[in-house]
Amino acid sequence: MKIVVQRSLNSSVSIRGEVVSQIRSGLVLLVCMETGDSDESIKQAAQKIINLRIFSDENGKMNKNISQAGGEILAVSQFTLSWPGKKGNRPSFDRSMEPNLANEYFEKFCNLVGESVGVKKGVFAESMQVTIINDGPVTFFLEF
Repeated sequence: MKIVVQRSLNSSVSIRGEVVSQIRSGLVLLVCMETGDSDESIKQAAQKIINLRIFSDENGKMNKNISQAGGEILAVSQFTLSWPGKKGNRPSFDRSMEPNLANEYFEKFCNLVGESVGVKKGVFAESMQVTIINDGPVTFFLEF
């Protein structure tokens, strides 16, 4: 499982010109389910996201988690993250989880995170336009 985490001031997902999900302050998660991921890796990822202290406190230090910052999450399934990019120039997505199972795991992940903070989502397997106003910029790449 791979996740790109971006702290965001305002972000949205559109499909065919229509906004289908939007958040103000919070996190945008680009989430890739890979072959071999399990319920345990999903739980670990959800806990990490909920507890990441990447929002500024009153002293300007990254010391608050998303709940403490009053933010919400925009989660977007992103199978293209499965390509490691080390060999060749044409991406291969052999490491990506089979779509039906990936969608099931993506939903499980979003539900776990949603127990602590509001989660909005893109639409699985759709061609989406994702607009992200990255705050900082602050971006992290996590693997589980």
